[in-house]
Amino acid sequence: MTELKPGEVFRSPSKTLTDAHFLFFSGLTGDTHPIHYDVEYARGTRFGKPLAHGLLLASLTALGASAATRRIDGFVFVEQGSRFLKPVTVGDTIEPRLTVEKVWQEGRRRFVRLTTALVNQRGEVVLEGFHVYRVLEPPRRASTREEGS
Repeated sequence: MTELKPGEVFRSPSKTLTDAHFLFFSGLTGDTHPIHYDVEYARGTRFGKPLAHGLLLASLTALGASAATRRIDGFVFVEQGSRFLKPVTVGDTIEPRLTVEKVWQEGRRRFVRLTTALVNQRGEVVLEGFHVYRVLEPPRRASTREEGS
């Protein structure tokens, strides 16, 4: 692993959310609340149109979708937290940003804590949170006679 340093920022490709994203996520999770897909229902709410599922938004902060994976040989997701600051609706474009907050050791295990954010097309932070990962070391190669010669 190339050493991660506090303050480093990793951005993931932006994504413009569509009805198809909302419907797919609803079908996948079973969360069929009409605020996520029923245009008429949503029109009668203060939001005026269907809202993205909170967990759909949280999933967009996945470390595996960011450039950070080129710097980490392997990782295990340990903990997360999210705050939803602004509504996200169909047509919004979301850019995930992950920032290294701290890196530490516990015995032989190494961990990294990242702050997470989703920023919309207007530059507004719509989600903020954190992830903690255990960083895995690459497998050690068995030495061969040729290497030892």
